[in-house]
Amino acid sequence: MYEFLSLKLNCPVCGKSLMDAEHLVDNEQSIKLDFEVKGKKNQIWLSSIYGSYNYTSEIDLPAGENVKLFCPHCNENITSDSDCLVCGSEMIEFNLDIGGKVSVCSRIGCKNHFVEFDDLSVALKKLYQEYGYSGKAMPRPDILKDPEIPKVDESKEIIGSGTHIQTYCPYCEKSLETDDQIKLIIINDKDETGYIMLSPYMNVFTSKSTIFLSEDKVVKDAMCPHCNKSLKVHDKKCGKCDSDVVKIKVSARTRLLDFYLCTKKGCRWHGLSDEDLYDIKMDDSLEW
Repeated sequence: MYEFLSLKLNCPVCGKSLMDAEHLVDNEQSIKLDFEVKGKKNQIWLSSIYGSYNYTSEIDLPAGENVKLFCPHCNENITSDSDCLVCGSEMIEFNLDIGGKVSVCSRIGCKNHFVEFDDLSVALKKLYQEYGYSGKAMPRPDILKDPEIPKVDESKEIIGSGTHIQTYCPYCEKSLETDDQIKLIIINDKDETGYIMLSPYMNVFTSKSTIFLSEDKVVKDAMCPHCNKSLKVHDKKCGKCDSDVVKIKVSARTRLLDFYLCTKKGCRWHGLSDEDLYDIKMDDSLEW
């Protein structure tokens, strides 16, 4: 449950929110902090998705070094009294806006982290209110903004925003969904191999990965986790940024359709083949 939980953090010193809605990481608002490593100071935006280790920064963070994090509001160094049980480095502690704490290791590359709730029942109630009982809340069209309801072509099937789409490999035709996530093998721009987990709901762009993915960088390849075949295609490009795309299959009516996803991190373009557009229509995302 809550595979794509977005945590909202506050500074433990001044209590102000650390969230930045204008700077997205993993297609969600990020956690904005100042940092210092090996004498160099800069800003960093961490992913707010629990379990994701992605971030953006103007300078590279050297693996194995310890980093100091500072609140961008009060400029205080954020620390804690506990050490990492994995590598022995100091843990860094943030306050959760729903009550509790999130602790992360200060050593770059160490993935040790944990969440503690002040009152689990209160925290769960707030999570249900924000995310619903089945996970992340789905976008809903607001027809009140437009007094004229557009006419719908009833000859076309409409895949609406928030619709759960069944996805399959175009080669072995096995399901790509695991634990309410679309799971693919990926190779990043540093030739590291890992997994990416995508939301299976139409026009919900939340994702997380087991390896670092730079924002605005193209994923080198994406493969089926069952047959390991590459899903990249060479006869089609992203309709928004002209990057390479991958092809999967989605179910609609009684057949499988070709469905394309952009390989550029952060790009939200996706589309159907020209042939399928004659009888299938996708809702426009409210986030575009």
